[in-house]
Amino acid sequence: MLHEKTIDQLISIHEIYHEPNVTEFKRGREILARYPDAKRIEVASHNQISELFGFEGSVEDWLWNKKNVLILGSKKALSARPNTRSSHWVAPSQSNGCAMSCSYCYVPRRKGFANPITTFVNIEKIAGYLERHAGRQGKKLIPDAIDPQYWVYEIGENGDCSADAAICDNVKDLIGLYTTLPNAKLTFATKFVNREMLNYDPQKKTRIRFSLMPHKMSKLVDVRTTPISDRIAVMQSFREAGYEVNVSFAPVIYYEGWLDDWRALFKEMNEVLDDETKNQLATEIIFLTHNEQLHDVNMLWHPKAEDVLWRPDIQQVKYSQTGQRNVRYKNNLKREIVNELVNLCTEMIPYCTIRYAF
Repeated sequence: MLHEKTIDQLISIHEIYHEPNVTEFKRGREILARYPDAKRIEVASHNQISELFGFEGSVEDWLWNKKNVLILGSKKALSARPNTRSSHWVAPSQSNGCAMSCSYCYVPRRKGFANPITTFVNIEKIAGYLERHAGRQGKKLIPDAIDPQYWVYEIGENGDCSADAAICDNVKDLIGLYTTLPNAKLTFATKFVNREMLNYDPQKKTRIRFSLMPHKMSKLVDVRTTPISDRIAVMQSFREAGYEVNVSFAPVIYYEGWLDDWRALFKEMNEVLDDETKNQLATEIIFLTHNEQLHDVNMLWHPKAEDVLWRPDIQQVKYSQTGQRNVRYKNNLKREIVNELVNLCTEMIPYCTIRYAF
């Protein structure tokens, strides 16, 4: 019996903050028409909203904002950032922020922690840029661990595309675009099952990566997401609908009994997935990185999660490229637990290629 969170449970828009010119864009007019009863609040810029950005006054409304607030703006600067892991390029965002509230997520830090979905209404400009960028790359001649044939573009770095697709057709439009690009495909990771996306006809040019972790841990830290069993159960349907289906083991959280819980997860994958889904499966394994400022905010709304996320006894400081004080597992411990999980994958799900693990 599936217990998937419905779109209405995830998103119920009551307030829309919007830049002045969003009605000049077709997508902006479509979204406003979709939520005719929502209160509209005009703002100068989508990323300068004092009552949302900066955690003073917003922590107590954290989950309400996630479900009920939408921000509309236009994407100004467009660039594709080189990547070397699950994609070759990180595409300019068609959105940022998220309706879900995973307590370890790094994206809130980009907007002062309060981060409901911001949708960019100038999708034609974004799509045009991506089409031109892919055209400049030419044919991909050398297979690599990312993909044997195509240049791969990550479109979900700053949010969850399955949730974005419940707001408007931005994700649908990009999936359609990549079916027309002879040398490129797109990818994104997700923690939400949006069955409407089964009707998008991606033609094997979209790689959807279902984020998985043990059930017990997901219930604690994956707030407002689709349950793990429901993500696994729908993977075959997405493959049959024309998606390349992968998984993402991220973040991996270390705690007493952690490896036994991963063993139970892999057992479920073995029992639920059909052979065709298994044979095209690949994953990345990413162990937890946490952040001191996010820890402080989480203590105000979800302190139980911090019992497993904030472990100074086994974590060390790592400064980010932007100078933020992050923590990750100490080197010796991390080396050991990375090897343990990789070995367990090799033992229990040998059909699943590991692109990288760290």
